[in-house]
Amino acid sequence: MFPSAFKGQLGLAVGNGFVIKRSIFQKCLELYPMTEWNSESERINKLNRFVKKNVDFIRKFMAGVKAIELDNTGRLLIPKDLITYAEIKKEIVVASVGNKIEIWDKAEYERVVDYDPDEFADLAEEVMGDKDIE
Repeated sequence: MFPSAFKGQLGLAVGNGFVIKRSIFQKCLELYPMTEWNSESERINKLNRFVKKNVDFIRKFMAGVKAIELDNTGRLLIPKDLITYAEIKKEIVVASVGNKIEIWDKAEYERVVDYDPDEFADLAEEVMGDKDIE
């Protein structure tokens, strides 16, 4: 079942459908509202396809991409190949991450978000400390 809190946040965008794909950095899935996916696709389509590394990136980035919609009961049916990729067993976590939603196997998600507060403080300072945030 697609979480009702996300339905409320997405509003009418829910009716436009989604794109689901493999994550780049983690063993999870990324779910993009169609409008966000269209923006992401525009960025990808600007890459020069006569540069080999660009073509390699595009191929890997687009691997497993599927358009999906909520069914009449409010469920998202995740394709089996993507469930296998993300090693989703039984329980899942659906987490909002900026302009997309991540779908995780619950045990893997808990492993990834379990962190040492001091290490996270160092990371936060490194990533955000020298930036002028508008």
